[in-house]
Amino acid sequence: MVASAVAAVASLGEQVAMGRYEVAVQRMNPAWKERTAKRMGGMEQLEKQLSGVAKQMVQQGISIISFKPQGAARSYEVGPGRKVETVGGAEVESLVFHKWLVLVPTATKFRVIREGQTKPTLIDSVGFQVAISDKGQNNWTFIDGSGLTVNDLRGLFATLPQDLQFPPLEKRESR
Repeated sequence: MVASAVAAVASLGEQVAMGRYEVAVQRMNPAWKERTAKRMGGMEQLEKQLSGVAKQMVQQGISIISFKPQGAARSYEVGPGRKVETVGGAEVESLVFHKWLVLVPTATKFRVIREGQTKPTLIDSVGFQVAISDKGQNNWTFIDGSGLTVNDLRGLFATLPQDLQFPPLEKRESR
């Protein structure tokens, strides 16, 4: 299951590095997309802004060279529900989790062409994707970790551990 999530992030990264940013919008976790849309004044506003990201990047001379999983992913069971079984003639209710949530660390390399510079600047960015799928489905959706807080994520998935820590975020010019 973790390997499936990491492979899905790798596939997402390949698409984005090829300039197919709409794939990231299409594969955004529906609950996160809905919450973000409410904050921005509706789904139409959100989709308009997201569709403009690629254009803005080009205008600013920014391109993504690579976007890949890097490091150890961590998985959590989320999406609690109840399951009722008959045990010894009596109905027994138990807590079950219906979804997997996997924190997948990533490494992204950007090329920035700044006005007046003869050589592009390369920027290495360390971040993470949150991959979410119903158990047994391996149909992953994503939340980008760059602007995410633990409280934001816990707002969607209340059963995450109290001591949850995200993978580190870092940006630096590479030489």
